[in-house]
Amino acid sequence: MCDALAHRGPDGHGVWTAPGVGLGHRRLSIIDVAGSPQPMASTDGRAMLVFNGEIYNYRELREELRAGGAVFHTDGDSEVILAAWQRWGVDCLPRLSGMFAFAIYDLEKRSLFLARDRLGVKPLFLAPLSDGSVIFGSELKALTAHPLLRREADPLAVEDYLAWGYVPDTRSSLKGVHKLPAGHYLLLRHDADLPRPVQWWDVSFADRRRGSTADLEAELLHLMRQAVTSRMVADVPLGAFLSGGVDSSSVVALMAEASGDPVRTCSIGFDVAALDESDYARQVAERFGTDHRSRMVSPDDFGAIDQLAAMFDEPFADASALPTWRVCQLARETVTVALSGDGADEALAGYRRHVFQHAEDRMRSVLPSGLRRPLFGALGAIYPKADWAPRPLRAKTTLLALAASSEEGYARALSVVPPDLRDTLYTSDFLRLRGDYRAEHALQDLMRGAPARSGLDRAQYADLKFWLPGDILTKVDRASMAVSLEAREPLLDHRLIEFAAGLPEALRTRQGQGKWLMKRAMRRYLPDTILYRPKQGFVTPIAQWLRGPLAGSARAIGESAALARTGWFDTKRLGEIAAAHIAGRSDHSRLLWQLLMLDKSLTGLGIGG
Repeated sequence: MCDALAHRGPDGHGVWTAPGVGLGHRRLSIIDVAGSPQPMASTDGRAMLVFNGEIYNYRELREELRAGGAVFHTDGDSEVILAAWQRWGVDCLPRLSGMFAFAIYDLEKRSLFLARDRLGVKPLFLAPLSDGSVIFGSELKALTAHPLLRREADPLAVEDYLAWGYVPDTRSSLKGVHKLPAGHYLLLRHDADLPRPVQWWDVSFADRRRGSTADLEAELLHLMRQAVTSRMVADVPLGAFLSGGVDSSSVVALMAEASGDPVRTCSIGFDVAALDESDYARQVAERFGTDHRSRMVSPDDFGAIDQLAAMFDEPFADASALPTWRVCQLARETVTVALSGDGADEALAGYRRHVFQHAEDRMRSVLPSGLRRPLFGALGAIYPKADWAPRPLRAKTTLLALAASSEEGYARALSVVPPDLRDTLYTSDFLRLRGDYRAEHALQDLMRGAPARSGLDRAQYADLKFWLPGDILTKVDRASMAVSLEAREPLLDHRLIEFAAGLPEALRTRQGQGKWLMKRAMRRYLPDTILYRPKQGFVTPIAQWLRGPLAGSARAIGESAALARTGWFDTKRLGEIAAAHIAGRSDHSRLLWQLLMLDKSLTGLGIGG
């Protein structure tokens, strides 16, 4: 199991066993490089730790614990977790500021404590086995290395995957495998059943912060500075990803302000002008005098998709994973730690869908559902589909969203393959197997139960609790760890997240702009050409690939691929979809990419082949 995770920790490894328990660890040395080997024993020998991540306030915690009598033999954060656990038990978790997944075995109580950070930056898979034992690891490939793990696909995970493009934390692609949810812990005891996870952190959108715009702007900037500087602590070379967008540019600006040396930045560009952001990154690098490295990547990078599929274990269809992996490779040539701009869109309403959700909810508040559903539903049904058009011109999408509830509309905005299209892909046997289950229900239930006051609140809550750990953080963790690079997300600092959740809606989205207060706060650092340019992000030309060099793979989806032999899909229908896309009659690129990655994932897991 440890060997399967060698890429996550090439600098050291260790295994500790005792009657009824075994802990293994792979180390990527970041802090206290020469010390802090794992598994690590507490000073009194009563507890053993394995830990993945970083605790950014470990120095302050160490002084507090030392004042209470704790003795430390290392200079790292691992020993601080052990001492904090022994002092406060499960109440140590709210005191930890950082990204982490860890396990502590208590030799006296014969119990195992598993915990995951607030937002799910670091992953944790676990599974009960047929002999009564429980295994866990940072990636699914660690669990599949165990001979007793049953490799049986969960068909409901296929429904989830087709809806979202990833398997969310509520499910795993293998039956019997679980993901410890973000902000949760488990306390396992010998000879006891696997308990339900306990939530130890949540974010509330229920209360609004008071104060002038100027005061809230100053507080936001203070929290951003604090988050960035706390993540610049490392005993190895450190740098940043720089795309030239608002978020990464803001992180680099604050790093440059805090650093006496030039910040090391890196970006990748594409040799297709419509996909390339490297000029914006270069402008920001010049503005702050960074040590900048850029590399052009051909969009014809489809030859790497087998490696990409193996990286994620579970099917993962976010096409930006490929350029994310490439920029991680570039960064790893000169640094071991890289700061990213991830998290600001979720925390501060930066996605276009937030702007649309806010506007649609205002319309919903004017018209009762008894009028909206028949009126907009009928109009949406007859309006032509125009996925090729910009979102404001996709009237069909808007009409269907207005016909639905706020939760239903947002689930549709987030989904990749809508339910009506998914249903046409499945065989009758699969439809019977799926029963009443629908992927959207978990997201809608999450939104309905959110501690929130508005539809925008509930949408952002769903992003932070569902989309972020399932898609964004999974992508960055696997792509960075595949090249033994630690990625840190300062804009996901929990104090910043909690502050942003209380901002009035008008300070999050205004005049069609998301992240309004953040952009205002960063005006002293960044020009309007960076702050207010249209959001682009990493993109991959999968539509062209699937009509060109990957056309054969697209055709094979409906013929001899592993997923076709599962019996879940109507192979004739899949063939028709592939043929329509290849001929240019329709754009089914996102669906075909999903099916292709699903096929490769099932093959990698030894299922359906």
